[in-house]
Amino acid sequence: METKKAIQQLKEIKKFRGDMRLAAENWASDFQTLISTILSARTLDETTIRVSNELFSKYPDAKSLSKAKIPEIEKIINPINFYRNKSRNLSNCAKMLLREFQGDVPKDYDKLVLLPGVGGKTANVVLSEMGQDVIAVDTHVYYISRYLNWTKGNKPEIVERDLMNLFPKVYWKKLNPILVRFGKKYTSRKEKDKLLDKIKK
Repeated sequence: METKKAIQQLKEIKKFRGDMRLAAENWASDFQTLISTILSARTLDETTIRVSNELFSKYPDAKSLSKAKIPEIEKIINPINFYRNKSRNLSNCAKMLLREFQGDVPKDYDKLVLLPGVGGKTANVVLSEMGQDVIAVDTHVYYISRYLNWTKGNKPEIVERDLMNLFPKVYWKKLNPILVRFGKKYTSRKEKDKLLDKIKK
């Protein structure tokens, strides 16, 4: 795959993408971006945003969330998938942020993934929202990248590496939001593939 062709395909996808707000976007602080991104795993963005707003109205920062009892967190985030496990992660994450990072979200990948509930994809989504040039590979990015032959990788880390080699750095943090919005707009696999086939030519 040539870089020029891949960029053109990305621009075509951008024309068809939706304009919905994603779970990690438009929060008041890096802390809120982090927490909402942790909550968003395997959960609809609309649900995550609504629940995050409720959570942040009571616990807007690491200090306040670190003092919350886990049953109180569970009660608020109950609509989120895996809410019990995520409640423990949020509590422990807030405590670790205070203990290790003075309540601030680290701007370093290796430090971010040490936080409870934070894997590679979550870390890259957060860093992207913080303005860093990174590529977060989720199911939408993985599927579309393979479909368009941007990569043949079968693991997120390989897909991420291939995309970094294919696209100039200026496109890295744009990839995830564009592809995710496209994937969320066209939920029918048949409809999605039909559009991707047109873009592929």
